[in-house]
Amino acid sequence: MSAQPNVDTTPITSKADLVGYLESGNKPPEAWRIGTEHEKFVFRLDSHRPISYEEPDGIRTMLEAFRDRYGWEPLYEGDRLLALVKNKASITLEPAGQFELSGAPLETIHETCHEVGSHLEQVRAIGNDLGVGMIGLGFTPDWSRDDMRPMPKGRSEIMRRYMPKVGNLGLDMMHRTCTVQVNLDFSSEADMVQKFRTSLALQPIATALFAASPFSGGKPNGFMSYRSHIWTDTDPDRCGMLPFVFEPGFGFERYVDYMLDVPMYFVYRDERYIDAAGQSFRDFIAGKLPAYPGEKPHLGDWSDHLTTAFPEVRLKKFLEMRGADAGPWRRLCALPALWVGLLYDQTALDAASDLIRDWTIEEMMSLRDSVPRQALKTPFRKSTLQQVALQVLEISRMGLKNRRRQTAHTDDESLFLDPLFEIARSGQTPAEELLANYHGRWAGSVDPAYTEYAY
Repeated sequence: MSAQPNVDTTPITSKADLVGYLESGNKPPEAWRIGTEHEKFVFRLDSHRPISYEEPDGIRTMLEAFRDRYGWEPLYEGDRLLALVKNKASITLEPAGQFELSGAPLETIHETCHEVGSHLEQVRAIGNDLGVGMIGLGFTPDWSRDDMRPMPKGRSEIMRRYMPKVGNLGLDMMHRTCTVQVNLDFSSEADMVQKFRTSLALQPIATALFAASPFSGGKPNGFMSYRSHIWTDTDPDRCGMLPFVFEPGFGFERYVDYMLDVPMYFVYRDERYIDAAGQSFRDFIAGKLPAYPGEKPHLGDWSDHLTTAFPEVRLKKFLEMRGADAGPWRRLCALPALWVGLLYDQTALDAASDLIRDWTIEEMMSLRDSVPRQALKTPFRKSTLQQVALQVLEISRMGLKNRRRQTAHTDDESLFLDPLFEIARSGQTPAEELLANYHGRWAGSVDPAYTEYAY
């Protein structure tokens, strides 16, 4: 099967089709699901160096092992195995071989955590056989840009050529970062707006709680979440906090207007990527796209284009929470728990909305700019973000308890917030723990991270 983008060939006849595509994501609460994604750096166990696609026991061999041993269905780009699917989940590759599980849409955090655990068991089993490990941090501790091994993906090749034209750190974003995120549903336009505004304002809280990228080049870099900082100098046309989300009248149509102004990357036709980087989707609709003259887009092209914007929260047929660094197993379960608690219970969502109701755009932008360096110590009004984080976590815990999603052997989903409460109460983020190790028992080396923080 081909590892191709969206193949919906429904013609786009008007802007209303684009709005309707987003509206089609509306679901009743009983149909809401949780989709968790997490990325991991892949390294050779004996050298702690990144691995390439084609080398013996490299990335391709790993994909083949998942296919052959665990029954994942292969997806190809040309003759290159680049992804796998199974039971509505997928394994994909980021531009430098970061290994990503895009989880199936599940009903509870219990199911999500089981999915994560099963995947990591497969990762360990295959990795042990191949001499390969994986680690979850927001940024590579010591690998340089030149160390990274590009994957043979057409979309990534287009992005590599384009990124240096619009920012200084886009190539680092592509090749040296890892994240964990969760995708969540909405029931209506009004519900989407409330969730978008609340989660966008609170995204710096997640960035602070999950901050785990204090190293680059083998040394401290001055940041708690260098991954988060990188997005501030990647591409101003497609990244950031989106102040218009908080303006009166925001809804599906306003987000469509934003996306129509985001420059394109590509058009996918006849099993190949056509480079349209920097060109306009508006021109595409008019049949005037320079890269593909005379042709007009279909809804599959629109779906693909929606994936080329990288704001802190992204709207497709669902909302993506994008603010967190990758981390160890316990925090992979904590990220969806945080946002499900805040957004999937109306009482909690209203409380979270009330919390941020009088925050100004200037305050939110200041948080976004300051949190990558200061994390929970970021000053906010008369206190620090640590106190806000504790409030947010209490609201999330209330929301999870209100959901009453228990199993025969476990408590409700609020137990998955425990790692975040530990961080917020202590004020010590994962990045500060890493730095304490570096300055203490690691004796100025980041190399032990590949053992102590590996999956």
